Amino acid sequence: YFAETSSSASVSKNECAHPGSFGKLCVRCGAQVEVAGVSFGNIHKEILFGNAEVARWRDTDTKSVLCRRKLYLVLDLDHTLLNSTHLKHMVPEEDYLNNQIDSIQDCQNGSLFRLSFMNMMTKLRPYVHTFLKEASQMFEMYIYTMGDKAYALEMAKLLDPRNEYFHAKVISRNDGAQRHQKSLDMVLGDESAVLILDDTEHVWPSHRDNLILMERYHFFASSCQQFGFGCHSLSQLKSDESEPEGALAAVLSVLRRVHHLFFNELAGQTGRRDVRQVLNTVRKDVLKGCRIVFSRVFPSKFPAESHPLWKMAVNLGATCATEVDPTVTHVVAMDPGTKKSRWALENDKFLVLPRWIDGANYLWQRLPEENFLVKSNEPKAEAKVKDSVV
Repeated sequence: YFAETSSSASVSKNECAHPGSFGKLCVRCGAQVEVAGVSFGNIHKEILFGNAEVARWRDTDTKSVLCRRKLYLVLDLDHTLLNSTHLKHMVPEEDYLNNQIDSIQDCQNGSLFRLSFMNMMTKLRPYVHTFLKEASQMFEMYIYTMGDKAYALEMAKLLDPRNEYFHAKVISRNDGAQRHQKSLDMVLGDESAVLILDDTEHVWPSHRDNLILMERYHFFASSCQQFGFGCHSLSQLKSDESEPEGALAAVLSVLRRVHHLFFNELAGQTGRRDVRQVLNTVRKDVLKGCRIVFSRVFPSKFPAESHPLWKMAVNLGATCATEVDPTVTHVVAMDPGTKKSRWALENDKFLVLPRWIDGANYLWQRLPEENFLVKSNEPKAEAKVKDSVV
């Protein structure tokens, strides 16, 4: 594109619309200009294109991608596709990992890498190679990380050693206009054709409808410590996520469905298709048909409808209520002794922990309720507690 824009350098400076600048010089006519627009720091820190030129470029690219039956996919790195730690932050229980390092020369078949020149160890999330290969058939893919540029490029090499998926489409915190937020400004796809995978929602304040929130991948102990978790990490447990049943396999299934709906069931509606609406439709199928009542899950006097768990359930297609009735299918609680909990047991309704909703949100499927049942620690004789407990 840069070559195309600058190829008409013979144009008169008086006639030039100054579509962009490189070091404050017009990329087309060479005049000294001040251009208001979008900085493409991922290409070069001094390249900036005007808003009209970016809109033209984005429209052209989107039409080309859609004609190839593809959409756009923006991928976060840390805790989404991989997990990294500084060597100095590794704990004694992780010493065994030094004997399991894979060769950087064989990234395609490895998953655990020691990057000595960065004093870092990186673990790729299980299923990531299959995920990227399959997703690349449906999407033009970008990396967008809050890590710095050098780190982003090294991680891209581990994920894409043959440079098949990302090419120059790697965006780091150094490239964006805002240090602590992400946006789609540097993604050459219309918002209506872009999906985002990220483990952090608040960094996408303007694009939450495009976002698929990922369950965080905590392989190293330092990752759990970073978020204040007191539990052991996967490395400390000498365990890992399941490839066929893990987060990336689950989200790939979602991406396939969204892609199919967008290009097959909405065929003929080219002017009206919006991947955000398709994603919302798929999300609302997860708990469709469930009617949920919460019992002592929210703080007292807290407006139930405003609680994140209530909103999450509604976004997944469930209907939420404040009082039990015969149409209720699930009571969500922590305590089996509340009035509503006992009602659920007496009326053969599901009595599940809040984690049942969290799990559905991350894995995009209704999980078996028997894995999330609220269990009593009390003797059966004491199970019937005061009716005043709600």
